[in-house]
Amino acid sequence: MGLYDAMNASVTGMNAQSNYLSNIGQNISNSSTVGYKQADTEFSTLVNSAGVGQTQVGGVTTTTRVAAAGQGTISGTSSTTDLAVKGQGYFVVSDSSGQNYLTRAGSFVPDASGNLVNAAGYYLMGYSLANGTPTMASNSLDGMQVVNIASSGLSATPSTTGTFTANLPSTDTAGTGTASSSNYNEKTSIVMYDSQGAAQTINVYFLKTGANSWDVQAYDANNLATSIGNTSLSFNASGKLSAAASLSISVPGSGGNTMALDLSAMTQLAGAYTVSTSEVNGNAASAVKSVNIGTDGTLSYQLANGSTIPAYTIPLANVASPENLLVGSGNVFSPNLLSGQATVGTAGTGQFGSIKSSSLEQSTVDVATELTNMIVAQRNYQANSKVFSTSAQLMDTLVNLQV
Repeated sequence: MGLYDAMNASVTGMNAQSNYLSNIGQNISNSSTVGYKQADTEFSTLVNSAGVGQTQVGGVTTTTRVAAAGQGTISGTSSTTDLAVKGQGYFVVSDSSGQNYLTRAGSFVPDASGNLVNAAGYYLMGYSLANGTPTMASNSLDGMQVVNIASSGLSATPSTTGTFTANLPSTDTAGTGTASSSNYNEKTSIVMYDSQGAAQTINVYFLKTGANSWDVQAYDANNLATSIGNTSLSFNASGKLSAAASLSISVPGSGGNTMALDLSAMTQLAGAYTVSTSEVNGNAASAVKSVNIGTDGTLSYQLANGSTIPAYTIPLANVASPENLLVGSGNVFSPNLLSGQATVGTAGTGQFGSIKSSSLEQSTVDVATELTNMIVAQRNYQANSKVFSTSAQLMDTLVNLQV
């Protein structure tokens, strides 16, 4: 190794320690940044050429890796829309142009339009539940929409599904014809909601038509002349339904929309007519009072009348190698070939952690450790500069010998 090699090695050493100090400064400056992940500096040797018993050195180089999989301390807040991930996974967010990213910075607040946006200006993405269970692509960040919690005005949800379970007495006397308000064995009234949130009372009549056979008819309580839904039930010898059954009801005021009432758990036993389950979805028109977010990422509207409406599913995304994620401004990450493709799923399932509402994940930076590392980097920088200074003096000596 010659003087030029020593000078080159010391220059790369000073550059490496400069990079180290740069990462330390970045970490310290973000020690209070929500969801920030500590940047680590990794050193590796450079060798220009090597042989047995001798090496022409090249110095040192550095690589910055962000410990993106690290778990920060979770602290509580007073805002329901402050979110933290406990375990693996990242929130999916988008910028104003619609480009998707991953982040652990969950300090979301509604903007003027009710869209949830964090301190860096990234919008929280999720799947709408307005049309039922969404189709969630496990290998794509596309197909989501900005989560909006605008609470102005009223919210009404028409009834689309329900469950009704009761025991029909096997001792009832069989009749003829079809069930109606004047021809039935058993009757139940159920409240449903039309497309404008108005309550509609539906009468359901049960008429025994033979051994183990029943006719079921639904009528609008305000119009008992015309049936708005019908089906038949057939029971086996043990009093269970021979096949799954459902009653399709045309809900008044819903423009012909129907509601499916599940009757699959009905029984026919030698006992009294007893209703055990009578549940219908939908709700009357009511103002949105507050927002709740569950550990599985389900965002629900809490209405003033006490009803709860699931509105969005907030998914989590993860990659095979989080340390290789591409880091962007605003504490966001982008998947790439080295990190692997993003996998999307429901919080609390499989590899994904849970979502904690009214909580924020703090920075993973330990300031005391960073200050210690800063002193070490400073000393190493000084040592490398000393090597360069000494090599330069020796070079001057060689030059002077030739004079």
